[in-house]
Amino acid sequence: MMAAGLSASDPCSFSRPEECVVTHLDLHWDVDFEARIIRGRVRITCKRSPLPAPHTGRNIPLVLDTKELKIKSVTCEESKKPLEYEIGETVVPFGSPLIIHFPQDLSQNIVVIVDYETQPSCSALQWLTSEQTCSKKHPYLFSQCQAIQARSLLPCQDSPGVKMPYTAKITAPAGLTVLMSAIRKGTSYGSEDKTKTVHQFEQKIPIPSYLIAIVVGALESRVIGPRTRVWSEKEMVDAAAYEFAETEEMLSTAEQLMGPYVWGTYDLLVLPPSFPFGGMENPCLTFVTPTVLAGDRSLALVVAHELTHSWTGNLVTNKNPEHFWLNEGHTMFIERKIAGRMKGEKFRHLLHLGGWNDLLKHIEEVLDHPFTCLVLNIKGIDPDDALSIVPYEKGSALLMYLEQKLGGPEVFDPFLKAYIEHFKFKSITTDEWKAFLYEFFCSKKTILETVDWKSWLYLPGMPPVKPKYDTSLTDAYTSLASRWIEASDEDDFKKFNADDVKDFSAYQLKDFLGILLNQPPMTKDKISYLNQCYGFDVTKNSEIRFRWIRICLAAHLESYIPEALQFVSENGRNKFVRPIYRDLHKWEVSKERATENYKRTKSQMHPLTATLVAKDLNLTS
Repeated sequence: MMAAGLSASDPCSFSRPEECVVTHLDLHWDVDFEARIIRGRVRITCKRSPLPAPHTGRNIPLVLDTKELKIKSVTCEESKKPLEYEIGETVVPFGSPLIIHFPQDLSQNIVVIVDYETQPSCSALQWLTSEQTCSKKHPYLFSQCQAIQARSLLPCQDSPGVKMPYTAKITAPAGLTVLMSAIRKGTSYGSEDKTKTVHQFEQKIPIPSYLIAIVVGALESRVIGPRTRVWSEKEMVDAAAYEFAETEEMLSTAEQLMGPYVWGTYDLLVLPPSFPFGGMENPCLTFVTPTVLAGDRSLALVVAHELTHSWTGNLVTNKNPEHFWLNEGHTMFIERKIAGRMKGEKFRHLLHLGGWNDLLKHIEEVLDHPFTCLVLNIKGIDPDDALSIVPYEKGSALLMYLEQKLGGPEVFDPFLKAYIEHFKFKSITTDEWKAFLYEFFCSKKTILETVDWKSWLYLPGMPPVKPKYDTSLTDAYTSLASRWIEASDEDDFKKFNADDVKDFSAYQLKDFLGILLNQPPMTKDKISYLNQCYGFDVTKNSEIRFRWIRICLAAHLESYIPEALQFVSENGRNKFVRPIYRDLHKWEVSKERATENYKRTKSQMHPLTATLVAKDLNLTS
């Protein structure tokens, strides 16, 4: 049932863009580290319907999403007069609607100025003390607005179906760098207060509110390409520059597949460990987790994923969170195409097979949960609760299946480019995507009609069909995994040695462990020999370490509980933290220690991670 007051076009937003839509935002913010708030104003340009609101005879109001914001005033820029407004009832977890009423004599295009401030508990922001940074000298602030947290940062139409350009003027302590998901337009000292600097930004391309981003900290940068800098704290910047040296090659390859990169700058920012995701595709400034700094570029493909979002997600956007797979399925699929063009088609298939196995493990754990459908029904549900690898891997598998069914990459690649061109700057639904697919392949309608669309899109569980994958790069580790699965005693174990994996890439090692993780728990002796042979205890690759810890927990090796607790305390990436906390929670021996560790480290976690892990540990509903 639809929660009271939520939009018919987006089950997670109060906004009514079909009646009055935001067309531009101008942000004026003052960053206050001591109070842990942002105060200032937002200048909102909107266009309203000329029709009166139903049943009232009044002008249609502007309805904005808010969450725990302190609204001080709402003013019409044209008349300079206060506007009547009301803050509606709070609906958890969606916040409250800010309803702004207009007098009869105003034009259809109106500029509204809202003076407000955030709360210290703002779910879009994480404030780090100097002790939580690498240098231990300066505080740090970063935002994460996806999926529906922008409303805690500013009053806005917080739906991916609403896209608008924005400008910003940010006042922050002098000596700290300010970056946003926009082009930098200059920095100057405040006119009176020389302890602060003013930073200006402009994003000319319309974007949804979840892509508004800000970071403030002691940052340095290195140039790594003709349109790319990598930013981070001084202590990590050179390692980051090495790790992401292939960014321009990835970007150029993406342009071959999807058309010109329209955003100008493509910068990367390596955030502190508490960042909850692998990456975040903020325009002009991709956020990246430090967990990908493996030292050998083996995890740098996260950049290919995030830069692909510059087209699939940022240019063409899902209309509401129920169609999130349009963003992530296309992005995962094209990320692997980029990898294939750089490292060979067999490598692309290796990545797809690894993703298929990860999907298999996930669905094995959650069974036929409704959240394993591609197109979701999340009315009244926080979209973060529905987030999993399903839209990524099931969506990517669907596109791989369609590519093979329709004639291969040489036939399907032109569709991808046409899809971007046709829907750029727009937000769409699955039905619109499917209609364009049929239009583009109008001569192959008979083939498309054989696709089991209901099972692929609307039914839970694994896809109805597994695409055909080239196993050339997977046969070696699949065979090795089978040998380990069949091995049963010390004589069998002694047949293995380090040479078994000496030619394996990090991806092959990761997927080798993924196969073992999908099996019933191994014996303690088998795990001991496995580690003696291949040294998984000392790996610096976070993806390998994550799977190894889960294998050890599944086998109930108590000696790995401290290792697991250390891992979830050192980084905040939800992909790693949540499964390990769930593993610890379902084992009686480690259940209490997991809860104690969470309570001890909660204050250092990102608000999103802390909320989701609390649910995983049954500490909240």
